[in-house]
Amino acid sequence: MKPEARKYLYDMQKAVRLLHQFTAGKTIEDYRRDAMLRAAVEREFEIIGEALGRLARVDASVAAQISEHRRIIAFRNYLIHAYADVSDRLVWNVVETNLTVLSAEVDALLSSADGENA
Repeated sequence: MKPEARKYLYDMQKAVRLLHQFTAGKTIEDYRRDAMLRAAVEREFEIIGEALGRLARVDASVAAQISEHRRIIAFRNYLIHAYADVSDRLVWNVVETNLTVLSAEVDALLSSADGENA
């Protein structure tokens, strides 16, 4: 795996871990009431989407191993460009339904890459 690809995966891994930390024990009602939490969650999703977009340009075959990679990049674009219309329900749904899968896939790719260098 190219060093740049690994860097983008590490960036994604860090953002996913922060998302888990920020949202642990929280509900959508907590999310809606807390502007700082919303800003932090959206920022980490933006980082994930940007890193994944860069990964796709550097090593498309690695990016393709992440389910829904195109939708993740599109979600980043939605957060950035449609910021005034961002749905709290949509963002929270992504936290609840997609984050665990993404985390497992990124961790597996990094483990595989680390195994290449062993």
